[in-house]
Amino acid sequence: MFANTWNNIITWFKDRSERAKLIRSFNESARHAFINGIAPSLLKASMSKGDSAFKHQFSSWLNSGFRIQVFTGRVLTRAEIITIGKVILSDETLVRKLVILGWDTLEVHGDKGTYGCKWQLKDFILLPE
Repeated sequence: MFANTWNNIITWFKDRSERAKLIRSFNESARHAFINGIAPSLLKASMSKGDSAFKHQFSSWLNSGFRIQVFTGRVLTRAEIITIGKVILSDETLVRKLVILGWDTLEVHGDKGTYGCKWQLKDFILLPE
């Protein structure tokens, strides 16, 4: 019993570490893309609560949302937010990493305005039953 609890604690810390690494890597890549003129806006990823209706078998019990904030200095249109979301979701490797690391919701928000969009990550990859 104690060994099982201890293993669960170790796994939890390892998963949190992997999630933090992915966020750092995403933010570093987004910074470089913006600085080099590849991306027109700066993106910044963080964790969020997520949407409990989007849960799947790999969902983290805490902070299951992967939030991307888009820094443009203006209010983004819904079409712009959807386009950014589609670009992220088209990267199947990234989506698989997000799902395996416990995220179930992708959220995209601008730095101005009061709304954003969210997607259920499991809809974009095939998960085992």
